[in-house]
Amino acid sequence: MAKAATKSVAPTVARAPALAGRDFSAKGVRLAVLAPAERMALRAPEASLAALSKALGVTLPKAPKTSAGKGARTAMWLGPDEWMVIDEAGGDPLADCAKVKQLHSAVGISHRNVAISVTGPAASACLNAGCPQDLSLAAFPVGACSRTILGKSEVVLLRTAEDAFRVECWRSFSDYVFAFLCQAATDAAA
Repeated sequence: MAKAATKSVAPTVARAPALAGRDFSAKGVRLAVLAPAERMALRAPEASLAALSKALGVTLPKAPKTSAGKGARTAMWLGPDEWMVIDEAGGDPLADCAKVKQLHSAVGISHRNVAISVTGPAASACLNAGCPQDLSLAAFPVGACSRTILGKSEVVLLRTAEDAFRVECWRSFSDYVFAFLCQAATDAAA
């Protein structure tokens, strides 16, 4: 008996971004999940910085707790030879660095991280519920960034305006970080 031919259909899988569609507001604080972005972890010695800065179109900052930005691209200093580069407009910083011949290590981390914005007059109070850093404007001005902790999770924190922060966390910790921030926002509003 002959078998009838069957057509194989590959299943389709749609991957939803972590925390897709989640936001939260309390008096003085608003949390929002930011759109996916291209991210890169960069390590390089001092001698390579000029070439990398030229390729990226943004000068890599050299001082602790600083960032630099041009257009939709931001470079954040995380250590003496370490930066995180974020491009929110679909540019590819990893491809830009691939052209550089000077010594460096560039690793794409776009799918590893999730970003949450924390905005409003009580944004710093919300973050300080789990972050030990002094987030006053005098100690952590606009453009300041730091790898730090929030509760039990490592995050990278960037102050984007007087009352606004970008919180970068690993996807695997994003539910915890968002829930922590929701509770902290509620407490800050009290």
